Amino acid sequence: MGESLGEISNECILSIKNLKTHFFSREGVAKAVDDVSFKLFPGEILGIVGESGCGKSVTAQSIMQLVPEPPGKIMGGEIFFHNRDLLTLPPQEIRKIRGAGIAMIFQEPMTSLNPVFTIGNQISEMFRLHKGFGKRQALEAAVEMLDRVQIPSPDKRVHEYPHQLSGGMRQRAMIAMAMSCDPEILIADEPTTALDVTVQAQVLDLMLRLKQNFSTAIQLITHDLGVIAEMADRVVVMYAGQVVEQAPTIELFKQTLHPYTLGLLKSIPVLGSRASGNAGDLTEIKGMIPSLYNLPRGCKFSNRCPDRMDICEREEPQLTRSSENHLVRCWLHRT
Repeated sequence: MGESLGEISNECILSIKNLKTHFFSREGVAKAVDDVSFKLFPGEILGIVGESGCGKSVTAQSIMQLVPEPPGKIMGGEIFFHNRDLLTLPPQEIRKIRGAGIAMIFQEPMTSLNPVFTIGNQISEMFRLHKGFGKRQALEAAVEMLDRVQIPSPDKRVHEYPHQLSGGMRQRAMIAMAMSCDPEILIADEPTTALDVTVQAQVLDLMLRLKQNFSTAIQLITHDLGVIAEMADRVVVMYAGQVVEQAPTIELFKQTLHPYTLGLLKSIPVLGSRASGNAGDLTEIKGMIPSLYNLPRGCKFSNRCPDRMDICEREEPQLTRSSENHLVRCWLHRT
């Protein structure tokens, strides 16, 4: 069993311990989330980073109890929100927490917003459901939320349908809906993927201000290390369903330990590198993420790792502490 970062603290509002979420099919069992542990603290932005298929989104779905069953199933672990294990609560209790205590912004708002209801109707439903507002009071609150996320003419937009809004405004509407009940935790799953660069910056800036003004803890899921560098206080790097490195953001970038994390950093284009004659510095991580139905025997990254040793192909390394706040799953740094 791997270590988790830091000791149990009264300040910790979300604690994931040894979470395992599997998917069952004719091909076999896919361990989408395999013994994942991390913590989230008030007012913190925790970045979850990794390639597509590494388990980032399934981890978020597990927290929200949104894993489709079948074919998925949470097989073990604990998800403590304050002192309550969400995996032990009945569905009616989960519905009370979902939206009011923990809210989520999904990657593509068009698949999350109902196309046959107005934006105002969908946001006001949160106020009616969780705060007991009447229809008129809830609609007024929805207008205030749209204004808070800087949607122009909110009193007009509240009566429009999702298809009438731009991609950036739809994402802001999703944030407005997620923040309507002042949740303690906001899970943002690739919130800027489908947006152009200027709108991405606006959405990220909005999330930062929400954190600063309301002390909202944010779990930011992304494949973009540039976003992580700008936004996150701590980083969890995932690969093939496992946490392979976890550290404060500054330490992770200054003292990268896992070969996979180093590969991600080296694959980021640097402005001016070609002009300075360093175009060759940009490298790729060779190979492909292994199928979750056919994972390597030892380290899950061994088939792509430039530093692999014999032990890497035989035995799986555990998540161990390199320093006080730095965890890594790699034989190169075993203690």
